[in-house]
Amino acid sequence: MTHHDILADDGTRIAVREIGSGPPLVLLHGFPQNHRCWLPVVPVLAATRRCILPDLRGYGDSDAPADDADHTVYSKRRMARDLVAVLDALGLDRADVAGHDRGARVAYRFALDHPDRLNRLAILEVIPTVAFWDAWSADLAQKAYHWNMLAQPAPFPERLIGADPTFWLDWTLSAWTLTRSLAPFEAEAMTSYRAQAADPERLTAMCADYRAGFHTDRGIDAADRAAGRKFAAPMLFLWAQHGFPASTGDPAAIWRDWADRVIDSPVPSGHFAMEEAPQQVAAALDAFFD
Repeated sequence: MTHHDILADDGTRIAVREIGSGPPLVLLHGFPQNHRCWLPVVPVLAATRRCILPDLRGYGDSDAPADDADHTVYSKRRMARDLVAVLDALGLDRADVAGHDRGARVAYRFALDHPDRLNRLAILEVIPTVAFWDAWSADLAQKAYHWNMLAQPAPFPERLIGADPTFWLDWTLSAWTLTRSLAPFEAEAMTSYRAQAADPERLTAMCADYRAGFHTDRGIDAADRAAGRKFAAPMLFLWAQHGFPASTGDPAAIWRDWADRVIDSPVPSGHFAMEEAPQQVAAALDAFFD
């Protein structure tokens, strides 16, 4: 796997890994992880594709710039422009894109804002941000408490998590798996995730990601929905049978209001589908992007 450092148009350094050859496929990770969450499925995908694995700004080995008062620095619109910079630096006009969790939010924003750069889109384990907030209920608030907690003003969540970041990271990962354990995660990945959570700069960035979700991304999504905007790229929606979208009713129906062509497929896992059910996820992505 090769490593590149690519500068976004605001000077933020985006760390990117690559492996394989063939049609380009960008794999975007979510919270509280980094590019390593894709490694269980990469051997299948990289056999016939050029797999491109960025660390989102604020995560992994990428820069973690300071947030601004309007919470735009970690907006998904801003991160989608980071992806444009990655494609430009690698000499790619278009690519397939798959995203999980926060990376999926970047992926669908990329589809809406830069449709000429996208071939096919795979969304794992999210519905649109505005739709998720609209679906908020007592049960969902209990399950996805972090959406409210991390969006609180700084430094409140940072101080709470920073008191014992390893406990918080381990609790969060295990609580969102089907088995309620850390068994699905490789030791090297866990070491990386724990180090990321213990880094005050990256912990602040992860909170800024959720502040942007509440203050900025939600409004951008709402405006697009009101305008009836959709993306035309074919879309695969993979949702865990025991994950967050499954708690919102009919998540595939929600996506059909945003995309012209949606294939949906449930996965027998918790939220971290690539690590909990790598064979099923790899097979589904391989077939869709083939």
